[in-house]
Amino acid sequence: MAESPARLVQISLAGLLLVAGGCGWLRPAPTPILPAEELYQIGENELQRKRYEDARASFKKIVERHPNSSLASRARFLIGEAFYREGEFEKAIKEFETFMSFYPRHQIADLVQYRLAMSYYDQLKPVEQDQGLTVKAIEQFKKLVKEYPESRYATDALAKVDICRGRLAQKELWVATYYFNQGNPGAARQRLELVLRDYPRTLVIPETLYLLAEVNLREGRTADALDLLRRLSAEFPFSEWGRRAVQRLQAQR
Repeated sequence: MAESPARLVQISLAGLLLVAGGCGWLRPAPTPILPAEELYQIGENELQRKRYEDARASFKKIVERHPNSSLASRARFLIGEAFYREGEFEKAIKEFETFMSFYPRHQIADLVQYRLAMSYYDQLKPVEQDQGLTVKAIEQFKKLVKEYPESRYATDALAKVDICRGRLAQKELWVATYYFNQGNPGAARQRLELVLRDYPRTLVIPETLYLLAEVNLREGRTADALDLLRRLSAEFPFSEWGRRAVQRLQAQR
């Protein structure tokens, strides 16, 4: 016997409900939001295993889903730390700067500032190349010493500043040598005098003095040249340039 139209409508509705119920049954359950403590532990474990992307994923969940947790600030730092360890310095710098803008007085702020400075320091270029990153490293290390003078990282920061200043002095000497070899002693003089004025405690001072003496000799300033050679032989007698100065003085007699 044929089904009535009303009966067919009921059957159709029942079928739709079954299909809808079946889809709900097949749909995966939503992923639970893990506690901040658990996410932090997972992230630390992944960081130790050098699974940096997975570590960042866990730390980002803390920042996004548990912004009021006491672990949110540390998680933000560790996102940058994961980038730093991976050699993604530009991304690390961005994360560290974000941390410092939010938490400048946090108990690990000095560590974050140190990592920020190191993110520039670890990218230092050879002397022949641009030294912009060296200048930025100096700025960040000095900021660490100024803002956090009692930090355990302050001593190393000062040592790194000296290293960076030495590199800048090397750059100036390298340029001066280039100018001198190209027959432009005047331009070389400017660079050499800058080294003596701005970087007086760097290791390139003996060579700088020697080259400046050569500049003076080339320009006919013999008395000034001899004064520099005497100073060099007196102050740096055991250096290569001090010995050369002695030989040059003997040749001038």
